[in-house]
Amino acid sequence: MAQVATLDERINESEMKAMDANRYATKKTIAQGMLDIALLTANASQLKYILQVGEQHQFYKLMLILISLSIVLQILSGVLSLSLSLLRDCRLHQPEFHQSANIINHVRTGFAFFTTMINLFISAFDSRLPPPQGDLLNNVN
Repeated sequence: MAQVATLDERINESEMKAMDANRYATKKTIAQGMLDIALLTANASQLKYILQVGEQHQFYKLMLILISLSIVLQILSGVLSLSLSLLRDCRLHQPEFHQSANIINHVRTGFAFFTTMINLFISAFDSRLPPPQGDLLNNVN
């Protein structure tokens, strides 16, 4: 005997699917914000370390410039995210604001890309990592 879903049951199923998409987007946004905060915290810690070590660090000036640039790009990216959020809440329903929202989004994505590239260079020049030990097989007695 086949069961026929009532109209109310089908509406509830479609509402649940809509809520799931919204829930996913919310979780994704929260996770992205937490990662941004973690990266900003790590950069602040690296900046503190570089300033404490000073000129003794092999790549002092380069690290100081890269870390500062990364922090500035992260702050600008956050400001663009806030402006995009305010634009979405206030005026994005108007078609004349769609192009400016797309431009802000593309610029923010570019900032995120350059921040990632800069942080790759920061990790490459970080001297807190232990020096490579060479081939382990050659050190065996």
